Formats: sequence, C-alpha cells, structure tokens
Amino acid sequence: MPPTVVRREIGLAGLAVPLVEVTGAADGPTLTVISGVHGCEYAAMAGVRRWLGNLASRELHGRVRAVPVLNVTAFAARSPFVVPEGGKNLNRCFPGDPAGTLADRLAHDTFTRLIATSDALVDVHCGDLVEALQPFTLYEGGPAEERASALAEAYGLPYVIRQSVGPDRAVSGSSSGAAAEAGIPAITAEAGGCGLVEEHAAALHVAGLDRVLGLLGMAAPPAAAGPAVAPTRLGRFLWLRCRGAGWWEPRVAAGERVAEGQALGAVSSLDGAEVREVIVAPTDGVIIFLTSSPAVADDGLLLGLGAR
Repeated sequence: MPPTVVRREIGLAGLAVPLVEVTGAADGPTLTVISGVHGCEYAAMAGVRRWLGNLASRELHGRVRAVPVLNVTAFAARSPFVVPEGGKNLNRCFPGDPAGTLADRLAHDTFTRLIATSDALVDVHCGDLVEALQPFTLYEGGPAEERASALAEAYGLPYVIRQSVGPDRAVSGSSSGAAAEAGIPAITAEAGGCGLVEEHAAALHVAGLDRVLGLLGMAAPPAAAGPAVAPTRLGRFLWLRCRGAGWWEPRVAAGERVAEGQALGAVSSLDGAEVREVIVAPTDGVIIFLTSSPAVADDGLLLGLGAR
C-alpha cells in the first residue's frame, strides 16, 4: 500500500515553512530530513525535493518528515550562509532560543517541533554560493555516535568525518550536533556547491537518503541507489582562516590530497602588488571545502581540511 503524503506549511518562528509528511501503512521509525538550512545550497534542496517525489509511490514503514527549504527568508533573498534578518548563521544556533533573533527562534522551533521527536535526523547540505566542496558526511561524537556513524556510512559519500566534542571541534550549534547531544542519531550530508543545481550532486543525495531508509528498516532501497562504497574515515576537521582581508587565490582544489607544509593558497593586496599571507597545510589531509571567491574579509574562512 502506498504511503499517505501530506504537504503543508508549518509555522516556525512566525515563518511559513514547507513540510512534507509521508506516513507508511506499517509502523516504524520517524526520520526527519531538513535541507535549505543555508538559503543558497540548491543542490541539497533539489535532491530532497526529488527524493520526496519518488517516495510517494514506495512501501514505507514509519514516517518521514521533510523540510525542503528551512531558511525561507535566506532562500528568497539569495543570502548565502546567514539569515538576512540579524545576520546569524542558522547552523550555529541550534538548539535555539525562543527569545532570540529570528535565526535563534527558527532553530528553537525546528529543534523542538521536528528534531527532538525524531528517531533519526539527516540534515542535507552542499557548498554555498562561494564554496566548492568534496562530498562528505559528518557525524558527532557522543551518546548516539555508533548509530550516527552507521547512518553516515550508509549515505555513501566518499568521506565520513567524526566531529569531536572537545577543543578540536570545528563548529558548534549545528542541527546534527544539537540532535546528538539529545541522544538522537544525526548526520550532516554534503554534496554539490557554488550555488549550482548540479545533477550528480542531487543524485548523490537521493541515493543517500534511500540508503538511510534501508538502514532504518523503513523501505527497501531501489536498485538505482546501489550499495554504499566504504568511505575514507577522518577524525579531524580543521578550518583555516586568513589574518587579514584581501584577494584569495587557492592553489589547490576541493578533493585534493595535500601534505603537511604544502602551500594551499595566498591572500594578496587588491592591486596584486603584495602577497600578504601564504596559507600552509598544518598536516597531511584532503581539501573538503574551499572558498571559491577571491573576496575574503579579516579572519575570513578559506578552506576546510579533513585529516586522520
């Protein structure tokens, strides 16, 4: 029997956010899928939209709740990284604050009304407008990490990164991090970038979400999903920044393996006369993401390096 599909808008922090609920005829887990946490990560949104269309005709155990575009004001404004009202990065605000900025309140409502009542969470991402990216899946250390690790591997992307809970943690306040702290297995899956709706990236997300359903026992993955290839596992995620503003010129590409001490790029003056800083790899690793715009600010984020 095909599942029941309900498409509606849910009020989160006073915003009308699209929500698709797909309920199977048989009991099973509740999987929450969100995308569009960042308003210009189009390949991720495209993948979730397509996956939902395919899901409507499949036999399903349990329930899927999916938000194809969460950060609706950023999407409408074509605003990369941040919620335009207040300038905060939504994925640094979870589990949120009901008395805070719009980003804080949107994170709070999303966490309390969707994530906290889930058996698993997949937050689907890609590189934003000025971000080239090597596909990877991230999960958090903590009480649910064994199950989260299995979800990350099932998603089938080339790299899996375990984010530590100590001082080496790359970021805090993410949706998957807040879920992990609440004991909910959660992953952040990234494929695509540079503000493009890339067909191969959207297909990676569709196949990954299908494999997650299979792992959770919610639906048999279609043959097109194929088996997940064993990923390369990384235990460190280092984010490199420049000291001062200028013109950023990388010398490497996303997905490239680099050696400790290798020059990864340079920041120069806008007139090109002076190289102000050469960015050097602090350890062997792989370039996971890379700022693709020459324009960088003081303390600007340049790249993410995955290492063992």
